[in-house]
Amino acid sequence: MTDAVVSSPRPVTPTTILARELAEVAELIGPSVEPELAERLRRVTALAAGLDPYVAACTSPESPALAEVARRTQEAPWASREVVSGSGPLEQEMLSGHVEGRFLAFLVRMLKARRVLEIGMFTGYSALAMAEALPPGGEVVACEVDPYVAGLAFDWLSRSTAGATVMIEVGPALETLERLDGPFDLVFIDADKTGYLDYYRFLLASDLLADGGVIAVDNTLLQGQPWAADPTVNGAAVAEFNQVVADDPRVEQVLVPLRDGVTLIRRT
Repeated sequence: MTDAVVSSPRPVTPTTILARELAEVAELIGPSVEPELAERLRRVTALAAGLDPYVAACTSPESPALAEVARRTQEAPWASREVVSGSGPLEQEMLSGHVEGRFLAFLVRMLKARRVLEIGMFTGYSALAMAEALPPGGEVVACEVDPYVAGLAFDWLSRSTAGATVMIEVGPALETLERLDGPFDLVFIDADKTGYLDYYRFLLASDLLADGGVIAVDNTLLQGQPWAADPTVNGAAVAEFNQVVADDPRVEQVLVPLRDGVTLIRRT
């Protein structure tokens, strides 16, 4: 058996993209630039590149089960998969990752959540992170449209005690939401970006969100696309979502610049 070929994750957050761009600019400029400007460019590049590793180093470590899901996700042959996800090709960069996983687990504990709903689970990292933080008898219901990644998640999560408590619903998320019973104390949305507004509106119009419950929405900075001059389709969808939420008098919200942006929303 040959060893799996593992590629390094590409930059997919504003800070990592900025760090890459600055490093490439420094390489293009080369030794011809004035020493003072070269030193300033070096400092700003180091500032951008060092942020995420420092944040990770100052965050509680992930469990062995979470580390195993991350490893298996990195090694999976995504390039050979057909597109099923509404957000584009499936890739290892869709993993929520260490810091965001700890953030979600912190939310679960802070809210004293017993029931969690996830819309878009990918390989199950965030679902497992939240499941590990639940009290005995707690539940995570995870929606995933792609049967392949849902199968991977089921296999990998079932290897841990907390992961085995995650209930996976396969199919279009809106169809799943229509037949679920609430309430949920925390809802995490990390699915197709063009569907964000539909999920948000459904949650506020239904009884799925508990009184005092929180909606956490991932990728609300989306690589800087929401404020780009010529955004992608997904970038425009996230920009519209952000504006609708900001203008909605029924809720209060804060956009946290964690990784690719996480917006926390609660009814007022």
